[in-house]
Amino acid sequence: MLNLRIGIGSETVKALGEVLRQAYRAGDAQLVKRVTALLRVSRHESAASIAAELGCAESSIYEWLKKLVYEGVTGLKVTWRGGRPNRLSKAQKAQLVELIKAGPQAAGFKSGCWNAAMLQEWIERECGVLYNVHYLAELLHNLGFSFQKARFVSDHLDTAKRLAWLQQVWPTFLAQAKAAGGLLLFGDEASFAQWGSLGYTWALKGQQPLIKTTGKRKAYKVLGLIEFFSGRLFRMGITGKLNSEVYIRFLSMVLEQTTAPLFLVQDGASYHRAAAVKQFIAQQAKRLTVTQLPSYSPDYNPIEYLWRATKRDASHNQYFPEFADLVASVEQTLAELAARPAYVRSLFTFYLQHMSQPPTLESLPLAA
Repeated sequence: MLNLRIGIGSETVKALGEVLRQAYRAGDAQLVKRVTALLRVSRHESAASIAAELGCAESSIYEWLKKLVYEGVTGLKVTWRGGRPNRLSKAQKAQLVELIKAGPQAAGFKSGCWNAAMLQEWIERECGVLYNVHYLAELLHNLGFSFQKARFVSDHLDTAKRLAWLQQVWPTFLAQAKAAGGLLLFGDEASFAQWGSLGYTWALKGQQPLIKTTGKRKAYKVLGLIEFFSGRLFRMGITGKLNSEVYIRFLSMVLEQTTAPLFLVQDGASYHRAAAVKQFIAQQAKRLTVTQLPSYSPDYNPIEYLWRATKRDASHNQYFPEFADLVASVEQTLAELAARPAYVRSLFTFYLQHMSQPPTLESLPLAA
């Protein structure tokens, strides 16, 4: 049996790539499978994994490789069909759109998300049309899709409660704040690590950017509130642990900075629900009204956009040799943001539009 770790040179790989492009244009499905297998052999993938994914026998892969060794790339003959290459009809494209929306598991695949190879397989199997995976990207874009990173959804998500909050609790709370001439505040806390954070940047191909890090697992924590109507920012940084005592101190500071009634939207963090905090809120009932976000719903909190902007400017791709350097960077960015309330509010423009028009159950977004 042949050794699949046989070397396939770069010139041969390049020639195979050209044959693969011709096979796609010709609609020669068998040759596409054969050349795809050879290219994967060149990357030292196992015969078993190649055979399993391409739906062929391992012995076929060994035979194709043997012919490549003896005959070279010239032995790979493209069979051209007459006329124009097959393309999806309008009805088939509509079917593809619904398929993608339904997800790959509805089509019999194991993965929870589509990739080009899976779509290529389904289109060939169900529609008899063989597309190059590179062309598929253009096709999907024209059909209104974009290539995106998936995100996790909590298995504790209560869709009904989220919808009820948007359609009932939120409009009532918003109306109360407007009627009272109060400040409508969305609160949350964020942590900024001394070892820094990484963000995307431009660099030469094959030369991944390197950012120094101390590796020190120390973080600067910030409690924040964004005012819904104006974008005004309240904040307080700490170096210790977040707990009910710290949260009460923060709320007290905010109450001292304004005489307006406060309408606070907060999440279900344990220290938000602590007995001491509940007692404090009850004592401040004349000026402080609180409502709770549904569980696992950070996407309902516009301050998340602020934290992203802060990390992007204050900690992404930066080196903090001393903890004080991190604190200074975060505080400088927050001070700049606090001085630009209109900009802060613009960070969640889409959120504002979304919240002002409570969706139906079918259009309800999923939490991260």
